[in-house]
Amino acid sequence: MAVPAPRVGDEAELLASAQAGDAHAAHRLGKLYAQRGDRASARRWWERAAAGGNVDSAYNLGIWHEQHGSLEEAVSWYEMAAGTGDAEAAVNLATLLLEQRGDVQTARSWFESAARAGSRSAARRLALICEDSGETAQACEWHRRAAAEGDVLSAHDLGFLAYAAGEDAETVRWWECATRGGHAESAYCLGLYLHATRDPEGAEIYYRLAVRSEHPGAASRLGGVALTRGDLREARAWFERAAATGRLEDQRMAGFVCVELGDCAAAGHWFGRAAAGGDPEAAFNLGLLLIAEFDDLAGGQHWFRHAARAGHRTAAVELAGLLKASGRAAEAQEWLADPPPPAWDRPAEPELSARAELASAATGRRGGMPLPVAELTEVLGTWDLVTRPLHDPADVVGWLVRRSGIHASAIEHLVSVQGALLRPGTGPWPSRGELQHVLATARDLRGRLGLR
Repeated sequence: MAVPAPRVGDEAELLASAQAGDAHAAHRLGKLYAQRGDRASARRWWERAAAGGNVDSAYNLGIWHEQHGSLEEAVSWYEMAAGTGDAEAAVNLATLLLEQRGDVQTARSWFESAARAGSRSAARRLALICEDSGETAQACEWHRRAAAEGDVLSAHDLGFLAYAAGEDAETVRWWECATRGGHAESAYCLGLYLHATRDPEGAEIYYRLAVRSEHPGAASRLGGVALTRGDLREARAWFERAAATGRLEDQRMAGFVCVELGDCAAAGHWFGRAAAGGDPEAAFNLGLLLIAEFDDLAGGQHWFRHAARAGHRTAAVELAGLLKASGRAAEAQEWLADPPPPAWDRPAEPELSARAELASAATGRRGGMPLPVAELTEVLGTWDLVTRPLHDPADVVGWLVRRSGIHASAIEHLVSVQGALLRPGTGPWPSRGELQHVLATARDLRGRLGLR
């Protein structure tokens, strides 16, 4: 039952009743003093009310001591209120025990008590505790309770848990649920999922939902969708929208589209921003643009050098040509004698880059270190490139071993990782070290097969 808010004119009546032992009046009197900012008087009357059995006063004292007093007293008062079945007190108590004492087990029991009493926030916190302890089934159960009560974060998490387990229908169900609740990241993830399963039209619908909340990844993806339709003006608008948030790859793409549209000044602007941010491909293209469109050899050489130092092989070759033409043959030979290794600069199929982005997001959940999207894309793109000539993929490992001379175990490892990325649930996500090992194999494989 809601306690009516006390009014100033009620003070004398409340004081008389409270002094006579009325716990309800003492509680309301405490609220009146709290409204005035008299914390000491509020505390004194709430203590009298709590001693008389008023649960709301015990709860308020828990909050009071959490803010102004001691942790021990806050825990004591919350325990008194939670022991009567007060779900909010149980949530506050559990949160204090977890975050201030690190007492996971006791916090978990209070979260469970509150969750069973209908607390959505407690169900979510309990689900996260279960996730952290590796209890995936229990985590899903509590996430479902929270999601059923409207918690979009738990619905989003359920989508990822289902995706990692290879449960496609559940993945779509929960990301759709979170999207309906206004969760832009779920709309974006669902767009990626549909792109990965070769449904670009369906993906576009969800990207457009996500971009309403200014999701930069969705703007970037919509730029790619517009490119596949040949609509350069729409692609430019989307890429520039994403680029304005500081995304280097979209600044570079905006530059490419501006070149195609003949707007060299805008192309230089976007290539320049990406190059200044450390993007070697943008630096190389800025160099090309300065030379071809503005006859700026010094500027072109500057950005070729910038890109070459960052490992851009073609920039190193172009730089050597410029140096040789200007009479600096010795320096030119240095770049030609020891050029950087070939970089992966092929555009990946949209379904492969979508899988890479989902795997990165999945590994970055719950404070994890996300695997780099570019490296995941390179692994998947390399496998797609080297196996494309095969008509019968039955003995792909043997065929690649014979063609490349790489040990079968290394190629089998590459197969297992790309399989886990393309078909979640068939294996665990790769670790960072494992990804680096497989990436080295992919690059070695391309080199031995004469592919870039």
